Amino acid sequence: MKRRKAALCLLMSSVMLLGGCGGQMSDSQGQDSNTASTNSDANAGSDASVDGSVLTIKIAKQLDENTGRYGSGEDINNNPMVNMAVEKLGIRMETTLLGGDAGNYDTKLRLALTGSEDLPDVFPVYGTQMIADMIESGRVKDITNDIEQYMPDRIKEIYKNFPETYYPLTKDGKIYGIACCPVLTEGEVMIIRQDWLDNLGLKAPTNMDEFEAVIKAFTEDDPDGNGQKDTYGFAYSGSDLYNTGWVSDPVPLFSSNSGKFIPGAWREDENGNLMYGSIHEGNRKTLERMAQWHANGWIFQEAAATGAWDAMGQFTEGKAGILIGRPWVINSVKDVTTVAPDAVITAYPNICQDNGEPTYQSAEVNDGWLMFNADFEHMDKFFEYYDWLYDGAFGTGDFQYGYLQDYDYDIVNDEVVFDSTKFDPPVTDPYMPGKATVLKNSPSLDKMQPYANVASGKEPETSAEIRAAADFENAPSMAAGYALAYEHRDEQLPNMFNAEPTATMRRSWEQLQTMEKQVYTNIIYGNEPIEAFDQFVEDWKAQGGEQITQEVNEWYQSVK
Repeated sequence: MKRRKAALCLLMSSVMLLGGCGGQMSDSQGQDSNTASTNSDANAGSDASVDGSVLTIKIAKQLDENTGRYGSGEDINNNPMVNMAVEKLGIRMETTLLGGDAGNYDTKLRLALTGSEDLPDVFPVYGTQMIADMIESGRVKDITNDIEQYMPDRIKEIYKNFPETYYPLTKDGKIYGIACCPVLTEGEVMIIRQDWLDNLGLKAPTNMDEFEAVIKAFTEDDPDGNGQKDTYGFAYSGSDLYNTGWVSDPVPLFSSNSGKFIPGAWREDENGNLMYGSIHEGNRKTLERMAQWHANGWIFQEAAATGAWDAMGQFTEGKAGILIGRPWVINSVKDVTTVAPDAVITAYPNICQDNGEPTYQSAEVNDGWLMFNADFEHMDKFFEYYDWLYDGAFGTGDFQYGYLQDYDYDIVNDEVVFDSTKFDPPVTDPYMPGKATVLKNSPSLDKMQPYANVASGKEPETSAEIRAAADFENAPSMAAGYALAYEHRDEQLPNMFNAEPTATMRRSWEQLQTMEKQVYTNIIYGNEPIEAFDQFVEDWKAQGGEQITQEVNEWYQSVK
């Protein structure tokens, strides 16, 4: 009842505000606010009228897994978060869902470039080639002066920490967008069935040899004690060039021999030039070893054909004993207890190189970029809205603990509660206010440090620390994983090539990537000898890789 009351009160206040503005909009534009928000012209809803009116900003979003979690009578354009922006800021964010997934979303954006679809006022872009095409079209806005004039100081400070996020958006000294909420995302940890280690009297592996010994034992020594040979050591995905960057990731294994030159990423060599990690000879050693493991059945046999999320299911089903991924994965695989009631999951650091140095992983600092219709004239209002959303990260303004009480947090017996099953009344599948904004994910300042602060004994003060403390109570293994990831944050490496594809990339990159995946997979699966790696390096260079490397370094020198 309390949840319904809160939503109803907020909705009524928003309706009253809209009602008070409707006459003004009709007088000045000959239409009410509802008509304005559905007009087919891309910018019809973007023109604020006289004082007191509601500005409609049209945004586009890619459909994601949480879009549909709304209450009765609500949807992505009619929900408490949208209505609160109207009430507090006089801004209505009107969303159009473009396509059902990332591929369809890009297709819809390209149709907009041809003029057969309207381009929204604000929209996310997820690839540097799409950014380049948008800039080339002339249909997106140069916001260089808007950033200087309207971006709040506290937001400017965040972007100063991630200057590389501007690289793809900058052309001829002009900036055509901003990264979506730049922040170093959580690092990956090694997630292990602790009960299997204990049953076999083993310790978590710290290097490649120990890793091999553990996955062998997890396969051959009946770690679950059921008398059957139905387990194996390591679940991973090879469908993303053997570097997923978030879950089911094998990349620390490659890093154990190649250091910072991990597959799929560009890194600086000893001469100050960028080198493509996949051709580094250290990865040859890992491929040779993984081929042995695959032949012995110690690692996931269908990795090359299985996406990262689906590969994680091997752990949840009680088949695999080790998984590498971000700390939240621990909470996602906890259902392993449905098939193994005594299962215990523990987070450990990733293995080290043989010389004792750490292994590395890909770092993500933003999930896409926001670009703006060239005709959009309200950057001041956009940045007001954007800064408002950041109140949730800073714990200030309207969002001290979260966006909406009874939705992403509640106060029960004078305590802030984030576990929705402990709300009053409990909620099992909560609406997520952060999904009903211009962003895919809510802003944050640091995804890992609040957990490290709480783990060190600091009394929780900020909303992030209060959430972390709650996780230590409700999901202690996951919370410990976040604190551990913070200790190893220096092992996260962003890709150092962050720009639109070079001329040769546009012609040859897809072919080179296909060749890379085929060779890596064939070696691991035993379909080609390890010498195929040497031939791959030669072919990669000859079929465009060498020219691409030259072009990438010309760009790199220009931004250094």
